[in-house]
Amino acid sequence: MMKKIFLVFLVFFGINFSVLAGMDINTASQADLESVKGLGPVKAKAIIEYRDQHGAFKSVEDLANVKGIGPGTLKQLGDQVSVQDEAAPGEAKLP
Repeated sequence: MMKKIFLVFLVFFGINFSVLAGMDINTASQADLESVKGLGPVKAKAIIEYRDQHGAFKSVEDLANVKGIGPGTLKQLGDQVSVQDEAAPGEAKLP
């Protein structure tokens, strides 16, 4: 019985790991961004446009450079969004 509970626990957290880490603002679609509390269609579109023009975000705090996103929005987003490390394990990260 304990093994079944443990397996269910592992499956649940394995599937939801990306949710726990926050949505990656460098790979999220507009629809994905719109699903984040505090971001609507206008802000989601602005994030995508900024990303397309300036490249990947280096940190979540870089969202402050996007028109319409200020300290209040950043605070509201909290850990709902993230910037994932693109380097594979064991792979050197380029400067």
